[in-house]
Amino acid sequence: MPLSYDLIHSSSTIPMTTMTRHETLAERADALLARMTLAQKLGQMMMPERMAATADDVRDYHIGSVLSGGGSAPGTNAVSDWVAMNDAYWAASMDEAPGRLPIPLLYAVDAIHGHANVRGATVFPHNIGLGCTRDPELVARAAGVMAREVLATGVDWTFAPTLAVAQNIHWGRTYESFSERPEVVASFAAGYVRAVQGDLGADGVIACAKHWVGDGGTTAGNDQGDTAITEAELERTHMTPYYPALDAGLLTVMASFNSWNGDKCHGHRYLLTDVLKGRLGFDGLVVSDWDGVDYLHEDYGTAISMAANAGIDVFMVSVEWKQCLALLTQQVEQGVVPMSRIDDAVRRILGVKLRFGLFEKPRPAARVWSNDPAFGGLAHREVAREAVRKSLVLLKNDQTLLPLSRAARILVAGKSAHNRGHQCGGFTVAWQGETTNEAIAGGTSVWEGIQALTPMATLDESGASADAASHDVAIVVIGETPYAEGMGDLRAGGRVQPGSQVVVKPHTLPPYGKTTELAQLHPDDLATITAIAAKGIPVVTVFIGGRPLVVNAELDASQAFVAAWLPGSEGQGVADVLLGDFPFHGTLSFAWPASAAPSYKDEAPRFPFGYGIVTG
Repeated sequence: MPLSYDLIHSSSTIPMTTMTRHETLAERADALLARMTLAQKLGQMMMPERMAATADDVRDYHIGSVLSGGGSAPGTNAVSDWVAMNDAYWAASMDEAPGRLPIPLLYAVDAIHGHANVRGATVFPHNIGLGCTRDPELVARAAGVMAREVLATGVDWTFAPTLAVAQNIHWGRTYESFSERPEVVASFAAGYVRAVQGDLGADGVIACAKHWVGDGGTTAGNDQGDTAITEAELERTHMTPYYPALDAGLLTVMASFNSWNGDKCHGHRYLLTDVLKGRLGFDGLVVSDWDGVDYLHEDYGTAISMAANAGIDVFMVSVEWKQCLALLTQQVEQGVVPMSRIDDAVRRILGVKLRFGLFEKPRPAARVWSNDPAFGGLAHREVAREAVRKSLVLLKNDQTLLPLSRAARILVAGKSAHNRGHQCGGFTVAWQGETTNEAIAGGTSVWEGIQALTPMATLDESGASADAASHDVAIVVIGETPYAEGMGDLRAGGRVQPGSQVVVKPHTLPPYGKTTELAQLHPDDLATITAIAAKGIPVVTVFIGGRPLVVNAELDASQAFVAAWLPGSEGQGVADVLLGDFPFHGTLSFAWPASAAPSYKDEAPRFPFGYGIVTG
């Protein structure tokens, strides 16, 4: 028997004023629904990617929402370009031509660690680093900054927070998870949602918890794979973080690519409708993931009907949205998808728009925060810098080498020492991230941060100039390079297919590598460390990466070792702690493996969950 929501999280009393307001909004939604044609209803259920839908398409097909995929940006990717684009889409949605019912459009982005699709944004540490802070108030402030920068671009909706509870570091999305422990992930959920949505007025954007449900529990950590566990375990580990988010007034949830015991979540009526919308009382909307419906059946029309009947309200479709719309229309006309299901979906969409106050908000160009100069500004970056400082985990500090003296002659080396792209990781400017400084406007690399604090530092990424007569200590910045989703998987067998009873689309994304051992993935990192250490120079290794990896050789060759995760644009925060302006604060939100064996979680870790040398 599944665990009771009421037993896990006590219900709260809804004030009468809130209930009355929601009843009024429900009446408004029903009044709008009664005036809508089938074409207008189904148009509200479509969410095409911006490059596949023009403003004219929004007007002519009554489209309810549009999104930017990773790396998809208008014009020169300036804030003003985003505002102008969203303003044009909004104006098209509000056209009052004959046969149209003006309903304002929602625009959505993946702002998962800052509004990082936009050039010059403040880029925060990815969730795995934020989880190490154990500071929900700080994470909420970071989410609030992200929301303010989203507002600056005229955007309404962010696909965050990610509430995955990653159970296997082979998964390429591990860095999107706050922790391997559900209680840690849950500790951030409510504050994050409240910081993003605010009071649903001019200062908030719509939050979206993802991915419902079990995305972090797939076999072998395969992205989009099968989560083969009992319902009790699914609820205890993977649903638990959603409860505080729902209590905080979460408006939207994204369905997950993964399967649960062989059945894809996008077509899982029990999980989407019976549990989420029924037992948990979620009255917002459920949006599909990127073309996530496509995996349900070889016949696209059948796949669409399966998703709609399961409880998908908004169809995120990268390109073929017109075909999706035509087939959904056909399925409704043939009675495969009942009109009651369509009305429920559209009522939910309208309900979210009404609760968000979208009908009362001015056009994007006239909104109070649009084009706000605080975007990417010093105040926002200071919050990110604090998040970096508190996310760092000190794993080794022989002879109390850290913190370093500013008077020390410091050699800064390693491929990621002066690379803001590496620091930011995936979902930054481009879907798979960037690998240069030029692509990340604003912020500082780790080297730039060190250089700002001490004149006694020199940069040589190769470390070839290391000399004990000239250098007292070396800081070597190593680790992973950017990746996102399946391209971050570590799979010995290469490409895999998503777990499902019906394999429709092969998972063709190549993996990042075949092992969790850093020395095999990036042998040059170890070579740099050992070459410098062989010259008698103490080495401080700073690990940049989206998950803990097997680094036994690198640890043994280093006198101090720091896990900096994916700190984002503010490398200055790393320098602040290395040079002693602030103490080490972070503790591991994931156990650190001692072995590259697939069953590493059954073995004693090199460092346990919660480990971290705290200084000061």
